[in-house]
Amino acid sequence: MSKTDETNDEKANIDEQLPEEITITLKRNEVLRYGENPHQLGARYSVVGGKGGWWNTAVQHGGKEMSFLNVADADAAWRLAWSLGNDPTAVVIKHANPCGAAIAGSITAAYKAAHACDPVSAYGGIVALNRPVTLGIARAIKSVFTEVMIVPGFEDGAKELLLKKKDMRLIEAKPPGSPPPHIMRPIDGGYLVQTPDPVTVDPSAWRVVTKKRPTRWQWRDVEMAWRVVAKTTSNAIVLVMGQKAVGIGCGQQNRRDAGNLACEKAAGRAKGGVYASDAFFPFPDGLDGAVEAGAAVVIQPGGSIRDDEVIAAADEHGLAMVFTGERHFKH
Repeated sequence: MSKTDETNDEKANIDEQLPEEITITLKRNEVLRYGENPHQLGARYSVVGGKGGWWNTAVQHGGKEMSFLNVADADAAWRLAWSLGNDPTAVVIKHANPCGAAIAGSITAAYKAAHACDPVSAYGGIVALNRPVTLGIARAIKSVFTEVMIVPGFEDGAKELLLKKKDMRLIEAKPPGSPPPHIMRPIDGGYLVQTPDPVTVDPSAWRVVTKKRPTRWQWRDVEMAWRVVAKTTSNAIVLVMGQKAVGIGCGQQNRRDAGNLACEKAAGRAKGGVYASDAFFPFPDGLDGAVEAGAAVVIQPGGSIRDDEVIAAADEHGLAMVFTGERHFKH
């Protein structure tokens, strides 16, 4: 293929995914309790002529009307809960970021592990489950202030017990659909538009760049850590051990601070686990958090001009390190 053909193909792909004109007609479905803050107005709209999305068929049981942030956080939680695989999964979201995520043999165990990741941040959070709520979860959440719980259904007696928590909204919903074709953010006089950010999980295409390799069991945590960190606000570090997030540091202006925060929250629970970074480490000291936490594996995109130094540091500390070649900044 000639260079001209490649250029034409690239332009055709851009024109297809980012057309010169985008026309969207929205219909108001629901006036929300308020916007991001009580002095702001907020509403939920759907695209006219679109598939409608799961929000239009979701049923709320109990609690006050939803606010702008309740909807935004519930949407993020619901998508993350269904993106981590087919096993029983629970996530806890606070301010659009995960503060807990776990995969377990039962949904009750998954919820308890997700909550245990960061119980302080889980206060006033959003819980999402990919299995019906059990009585065990209903009892466990009784003493935890939870804004919203979003689930596919309820086991006998669980809904009635949960509805005794007057302030919690129970949302019963279908699994989420495909992400929208465009992500839009307002700027002065217009919008920034981009395509969605799919998370590629393909270990066969990833590169192990260190002398040490992840074990067969560690690969499960590597994949989970990569999925969670990709949906966490940058700069982000996620520590996973035994299919449980045990420390999450996010929204920091530098990667070392994100790592320090994740280690502090892990509090010794990450020994032998995975240290995931949403972007490359610009300096070898970015691995200090992994060493401090006792992690055994690091997963990151790679691509720094100092990759060789970072790899050498990983080898020096006996870490296995995986490069994915795919960055996941989220702002």
